[in-house]
Amino acid sequence: MPYDSDKSASFYREADCRLADLEALCQQSLSLSDLSFADAVEKNVPIYSAAAVVPLLADPNKRLDLLSEWAWIFRASAGVIAIQGAVSDTRALDEANAVFDAIIAEEKAGSGGGGDHFAKPGANDRIWNSLQKLCLRAPDVFARCFASPAIAGACEAWLGPRYQVTAQVNLVRPGGAAQSAHRDYHLGFQTAAGAAAYPAHVHELSAALTLQGAVAHTDMPLESGPTKLLPFSQLYDAGYVAFRRPEFSDYFEANYIQLPLSQGDAVFFNPALFHAAGANTSADVQRLANLLQISSAFGRPIETVDRRAMSKALYPVLRAAQAEARMSACEIAAVVAASAEGYAFPTNLDTDPPVGGLAPETQQTIIARALGEDWSAEQLNAALDAREERSQA
Repeated sequence: MPYDSDKSASFYREADCRLADLEALCQQSLSLSDLSFADAVEKNVPIYSAAAVVPLLADPNKRLDLLSEWAWIFRASAGVIAIQGAVSDTRALDEANAVFDAIIAEEKAGSGGGGDHFAKPGANDRIWNSLQKLCLRAPDVFARCFASPAIAGACEAWLGPRYQVTAQVNLVRPGGAAQSAHRDYHLGFQTAAGAAAYPAHVHELSAALTLQGAVAHTDMPLESGPTKLLPFSQLYDAGYVAFRRPEFSDYFEANYIQLPLSQGDAVFFNPALFHAAGANTSADVQRLANLLQISSAFGRPIETVDRRAMSKALYPVLRAAQAEARMSACEIAAVVAASAEGYAFPTNLDTDPPVGGLAPETQQTIIARALGEDWSAEQLNAALDAREERSQA
């Protein structure tokens, strides 16, 4: 989306938003012949097999080609990909679901449950910061759920390395209502007037700062209401200003697509794609997804996450998995990327000076060194605490 040199286009005005412009973009189609690595294209959504892409991600000669294809889809094509079997350990997902059920019950008993994005409060069950809550309660389960090079590859394709994962569980019970059509964080969480206050180039930047994902923790047949998506809609430059307008909402409702998902499948999409959680019209499907909102290292994530505590909880699990060869190096790296902080800034450069003239050490580099040198948990904890003290001094 090149920046328009016309000065009148430097800001988007809600009154200038034209549905016809969105319609023209969404009438495009994506075919399998446009792609090199997809297994199929269904309703303009490219479908990939994790079993096929994980070896490609481990191959230096193929990795960049695959990431380039995914980045092109997110930016310039349909805006969304699906990865079948992104989490192959479905037993870990079942165990995570049991943890989530317990958290939901406890939080409802304590506060009556929290609100929801783009839906009526209480319509769905939410767990905010499910990333940290699952990790601290069941670090082994967390590690098995996030030991996915396919998920890590999708994140890196759009955001580059050192991305920051946050997650929120969404449990929609039979009869649960759908969300309204929307775009997502950052500018999606502004009013139309608030979004319009930012210049056009910031609208493009906002879409480049996060990636939306959802991992199916249960099977999701169509009647259970998997995410409604409008392929190619991220290409509409003024969408952060326009998506709440009735004519745009009506167009979305008349043209969205949905894909059934199996447990362990994942969907990733550009946050500027018009989308919404669907209504659960099934009789008995408890639709549970762990919603991933992944942020660039250069952006602000949506939630505060105690990544030092997560790293301390996970290290003994990862150290044992490495010693017993239960996880590959790529799987361990995926877990570390989903949990530990990989970016050195902001910090106090007086007490935490750059290493090698560029940047200070990060949680991720400390963990990599600890695993490489087989540190004890106590050594790792002390190093993480010292790094925190240096950065805050």
